[in-house]
Amino acid sequence: MRLLIIRFSSIGDIVLTTPVIRCVKQQIPGVEIHFLTKLSMKEVTEANPYIDHFHYLDQDINALIPALKKQSFDAVIDLHHNQRTWRIKRALGVKAFSYKKLSIQKIILTTFGIDLLKNEHVTKRYMDTVKSLGVVDDGKGLDYFIPTATKSVINDLPENFKSGYVGLVIGASYFNKKMPLEKLKALIASIKLPIVLIGGPEDREVGVALQHTFGDRVFNACGNYNINESAIFVKQANYIVSHDTGFLHIACAFNKPTVTIWGATSPALQFSALYPANSDSPRFDAIVPDLKCQPCAKQGSNHCPKGHFNCMQLQNTDLIAAKVNAL
Repeated sequence: MRLLIIRFSSIGDIVLTTPVIRCVKQQIPGVEIHFLTKLSMKEVTEANPYIDHFHYLDQDINALIPALKKQSFDAVIDLHHNQRTWRIKRALGVKAFSYKKLSIQKIILTTFGIDLLKNEHVTKRYMDTVKSLGVVDDGKGLDYFIPTATKSVINDLPENFKSGYVGLVIGASYFNKKMPLEKLKALIASIKLPIVLIGGPEDREVGVALQHTFGDRVFNACGNYNINESAIFVKQANYIVSHDTGFLHIACAFNKPTVTIWGATSPALQFSALYPANSDSPRFDAIVPDLKCQPCAKQGSNHCPKGHFNCMQLQNTDLIAAKVNAL
């Protein structure tokens, strides 16, 4: 059987599909797995040993479809489910299994505060797409594989980090999923271990400001390392404190203790930290209690609809630090 699994983006969403990839590969004898994602997401999947062949969408989907047709797939597993994947499924003309996005339920939750979503993780809906193929969840959680040729970035850390550090993921895809600078300063001031800041080029300026404030207690990795190099910092950390973003799920794949700082989104949207069934790693959701306007967006946005940004401004940084320091 030759299967095409599709998930175009983003980092966290792709990592959350890894249980499907692993379980399909291990439970269907002789299956050949092809994986389609955006070219910009190549780093996230390229070392996954359960994927036999890769296909990448750069810009032109019309150029991609003829190449996919030549593969003669038996079925498509659509874990993105949007207009582009619809075009691909229609062009290939084979049996397709698509995950349920529950977009209407999410809009009702974020607009009216009425929760019609089941109390389950998004990976359950991903796994449901392959149920009819006889594939079941093995309970082993998420996967993340770092290519062996990746630079050993741990050697870049100052000596005082060698005995342990906390990875603080300050990046996120939207403004209202990020803790403001002054709150980050308060959090860092309360954490005992040195801090490695993790984020993209867009987070470099905030990282520089934090490093300037705390000196050699902070190492700014934001924008200075690629995804897999940053993943090494995550893998080697004693603890990961993260916004609701991709590196949170990479941390879970490495079974690291985590604190998730929730802003515009919330665990009700089914994207919280996921661990193997037998994991005893500590995990904590840092969320402002009794905040009726949360969640206010399915994925986040670049402003606070209410103007007060209480989901981040009222975060208890002492409590977050206490969780980390206790370990």
